[in-house]
Amino acid sequence: MDFLRPASWEEALAAKAEHPTAVPIAGGTDVMVEINFDHRRPEYLLDLNRVGDLSEWEVGEKTVRLGASVPYTQIMENLRTELPGLALASHTVASPQIRNRGGVGGNLGTASPAGDAHPALLASGGEVEVESVRGVRMIPIDDFYLGVKRNAMEADELIRAVHLPKADGPQQFSKVGTRNAMVIAVCAFGIALHPETRTVRTGIGSAAPTPVRAREAEDFLAAALDEGGFWESGNTIPPAVAKQFAQLASGACNPIDDVRGSAKYRRHAVGIMARRTLGWTWESYRGNDHGTKGGAQCA
Repeated sequence: MDFLRPASWEEALAAKAEHPTAVPIAGGTDVMVEINFDHRRPEYLLDLNRVGDLSEWEVGEKTVRLGASVPYTQIMENLRTELPGLALASHTVASPQIRNRGGVGGNLGTASPAGDAHPALLASGGEVEVESVRGVRMIPIDDFYLGVKRNAMEADELIRAVHLPKADGPQQFSKVGTRNAMVIAVCAFGIALHPETRTVRTGIGSAAPTPVRAREAEDFLAAALDEGGFWESGNTIPPAVAKQFAQLASGACNPIDDVRGSAKYRRHAVGIMARRTLGWTWESYRGNDHGTKGGAQCA
């Protein structure tokens, strides 16, 4: 196994173009596990740790540009207001040591359906900035996941950043695992209220071959909130609406039975998380002058 260590982004792109099978490594929290267990033996490893701008972020007027290697710890400490759902998801990633190393770019590159960042990214919306020597592409997050551990990137492309809209309403994230830390999700759920557009977005993890959105649930809830005047009034959402939202979210799953949980349990748990996170986000919306800022509670 050869080790490539570019000193700049341009050198990294050149190395990836010359060696398309090279596996990028920054935090290494996914790649090294696969290598240590002999699940992967790449011909080349492409070390991106000397590419400084991958660990930087920029908060704009409407969006946040998050470098691919920004550690989860930095998201938790510095972007809780702008990206509350992703900050909550970051809290659930493994251990403090791994949160200090791992970043969203690694989750996206691996594209595991169990990646903790994916439900929050889908609920937020946004684009993945990928680049090669041929140029830059912006891939909508909804189009990024193609299959189990497969994404929409070409062989010579690298992830440079993720562009996410700043929260205009409350966001939440919930995860079911066998313990509180160092655990792969049995299933996970993210939700974001978008009052400016009067829309709702969701993200489901570890309950389908790819991370997915519960689109029918989103459309149902957005229509119910709009038709009932809830965005303006902030009134309590009727239990029947919350129950239907949960059922539709559960129906969006396509899970499997494995050692971490059964398909039946995953569907049930996603429905429970959908109902609870909806309750948390709506309470935050009601208590924050109808949600002009994004708020979050720990799930």
